Amino acid sequence: MKSTLEEIEKRFDQDVARFSNLDTGQATIVDAALQMDLITDSIRQLYPNLQHILDIGCGAGNYDVKLLQGFQNVAHVDLVDLSQPMLDKAVERIQPLTQGKVQAHKGDFSSIDLPENQYDVIIATAVLHHLRSDADWQQAIQKLYKLLKPGGSIWVCDMIEQAHSGLQNILFKQRYGKYLSGLKDDSYRDHVFAYIEKEDSPRSLNFQMKCLEEAGFSTVDLLHKNLCFASYCGFKPE
Repeated sequence: MKSTLEEIEKRFDQDVARFSNLDTGQATIVDAALQMDLITDSIRQLYPNLQHILDIGCGAGNYDVKLLQGFQNVAHVDLVDLSQPMLDKAVERIQPLTQGKVQAHKGDFSSIDLPENQYDVIIATAVLHHLRSDADWQQAIQKLYKLLKPGGSIWVCDMIEQAHSGLQNILFKQRYGKYLSGLKDDSYRDHVFAYIEKEDSPRSLNFQMKCLEEAGFSTVDLLHKNLCFASYCGFKPE
């Protein structure tokens, strides 16, 4: 049985300090700093008049902090996360960087009532892999599509699963396992593998991008892929 939302919430409640560091908060994600920079820099350049941001599974707000540093616009930020301590830390870090409103919403983004056609961008990093069935994925992406303004976009950085079982063994078990052991040791690798098995339900990159296309995104583009992690984006028609 996979972890419940309550179990996931409890784990993240206890890990706020680690997820508040721009350099180390996502160390288990391969190329974490590069993927954050690709997403935030692209958003800044494509949306110079950025007004409304939605960050689902925001954690301690690293992506929003990175995005808003040096950004002069008055951007309003809506934050969604299961963990109240994470939300509190995110608001504390983000509010000084914008004159806009920063609002926190505790809970599962798929069940929280948010305004449709509201957001210029939606950021979803290391969150969609907590979805379970294919129908959950499809319904979640459809909801996020409706929340975006025409011309708005979604930016995803998440774990992926290889469609081919042999490649999954090579890229995930072998090569990602070696990466995790290099961060600390083999015990840490086994610890991370255990909570991935317990908590997460990643899908192939092809499946994830297809969900965006089926929801109505007119352009879906891959930003980066390394081993079992990828960044991609989708744009809602004008």
